[in-house]
Amino acid sequence: MSGPLPGPQPGPRRDTRGIVDAPELFARVRFRRRAPAPALRPYLEHYWLIDWDLAEPHVSRVVPHPSVNIVFQRFGDSPAFGEVAGVGLGLFTQTLTGVGAVCGIQFRPGGFRPFVPDRPVAEWTGRRVPLPEVFPDSAAWPADILTPSDEDARVAALDRFLLSPAPEPDPQADRAMALVDRVRTDRTMRRVEELATGEGVSARSLQRLFTSYVGVSPKWVILRYRIHEALERAEEDKAVDWAALAAELGYSDQAHLTRDFTATIGVTPAAYGAAPRP
Repeated sequence: MSGPLPGPQPGPRRDTRGIVDAPELFARVRFRRRAPAPALRPYLEHYWLIDWDLAEPHVSRVVPHPSVNIVFQRFGDSPAFGEVAGVGLGLFTQTLTGVGAVCGIQFRPGGFRPFVPDRPVAEWTGRRVPLPEVFPDSAAWPADILTPSDEDARVAALDRFLLSPAPEPDPQADRAMALVDRVRTDRTMRRVEELATGEGVSARSLQRLFTSYVGVSPKWVILRYRIHEALERAEEDKAVDWAALAAELGYSDQAHLTRDFTATIGVTPAAYGAAPRP
């Protein structure tokens, strides 16, 4: 019977960064994150799995991370298929209807290149490419991954897909991943020049590294993580002091935060924070 699936169970607070109206989504789909095999963890953020059985359509919206994703999908009775989703530059919107399932692989920013070492990551930025165009021997994998009803079996299949062949070690990929992680975790990092100076390289060299291994510029990464932080604050607290948060995130004033937030999400921070949540 169609209808909402159970929402999240009580437990540790889940990471919702980038998900617009996260409570609304979690009230309608079954959403999980799973860890990959230990050998893959240096390159991956996590696997993400979604199943739904909806009586009415639901529009999900995500502000993408600076990450490449591999996405295995099945909608209704249609055949399963896979895509390589490059870093999304704008708001990603997907209408979920009926019954469906998705198994996704979210790479760490910079972590995808070792799996496809002969092509810069910027080649896929803003694009969704059929999986066989990137992994020529992958035609059977979407069905192999989505057919098992057991979640552990799906995770094991995702591990097998990525471990054959294993990623090639690449010090530059390690460097890119470490730099993006610094931007994400060090909230005082507000300018590309600061990041370049800390790394002992020129801003131009940093730009080349990010283009090749992350797919977007270091400035874009800094701005995107600012929006993620603002979005998460709005989910948590309807009484956000937006002027104080703008200063905390390194904006020159509240108007600049409002402009970036509105351009990305489609509404002002105040309007988004005031919207009712399930």
